[in-house]
Amino acid sequence: MTVAVETGLWQLDPARTEVAIRHKTMWGLVTVKGVFATVAGEGEVRPDGTARGTVTLDAASLDTKNGKRDKHLRSADLFDVEHHPTLTFAVDDATVAQDDTVTVAGELTVHGITKPQPAVARVTAASADEVTLDTEFTVDRDQFGMGWNQLGMLRGLTTVVGTLVFTRVKG
Repeated sequence: MTVAVETGLWQLDPARTEVAIRHKTMWGLVTVKGVFATVAGEGEVRPDGTARGTVTLDAASLDTKNGKRDKHLRSADLFDVEHHPTLTFAVDDATVAQDDTVTVAGELTVHGITKPQPAVARVTAASADEVTLDTEFTVDRDQFGMGWNQLGMLRGLTTVVGTLVFTRVKG
């Protein structure tokens, strides 16, 4: 489906976008899943076909369907939403290949710490006014100062899974 995404400004459609996480806990026996209810973002496709943009997540909107766990995730032990209310993925450069994969060079900011974060996405739908990207990548939460790990229960990487729908800004 090789696509040519229109040059210009694009806005994330939060109602049709989903950003979720998965992390193994309980010594790898249980997979905790959560979805960020509040997302925002924008992007720009440049004349050379590359893109840049930002996706911002409200850290307090993470819902794992367990109120006690969600409260702990928002605490100073982990996301510390009082001092770090958002998580941001800033895309410096994204390039679409012939097979509709998108190579993304960006920076992830979590817990007030910014680190380079490469990712690969796939264009799953595109028209003159809308583009949908699917992505999945892993994050080492220890790199972001989120090393809380009582009794060694939380090991390994957190997987981030996203379906991002952008609509063209009319101008």
